[in-house]
Amino acid sequence: MNILVVDDSKAMRAIVKRALSKIGRFAGATFRDAVDGQQALAAIQEDKPDLVLSDWNMPEMTGIELLQALNDAGISVPFGFVTSESTPEMHELAKTHGARFMVSKPFTPESLDRALEGVV
Repeated sequence: MNILVVDDSKAMRAIVKRALSKIGRFAGATFRDAVDGQQALAAIQEDKPDLVLSDWNMPEMTGIELLQALNDAGISVPFGFVTSESTPEMHELAKTHGARFMVSKPFTPESLDRALEGVV
């Protein structure tokens, strides 16, 4: 499985990858990083990952702008957010644009696993 983790924080990308690696069904997954939505869009077009986990607030292109760009380009990939902001309005906007899950920081491997049930 090829997983793209998008966050402007190097530490947070490492935390997400470490949590995923503790979930049995992601054992052996290959991880790729992107620091913002623009870099992620290029990586998705190049690598076609099996799963994208994105922060919401990032410089250059936010996570929701990335999701909108994917929709505009007709690119379908299981996509969700791992973010510190999680208002009902954000949940609705994410869902409207096709996000499959939203996980609030801080999170545990177990809460991440529950959010990903049925996604991949």
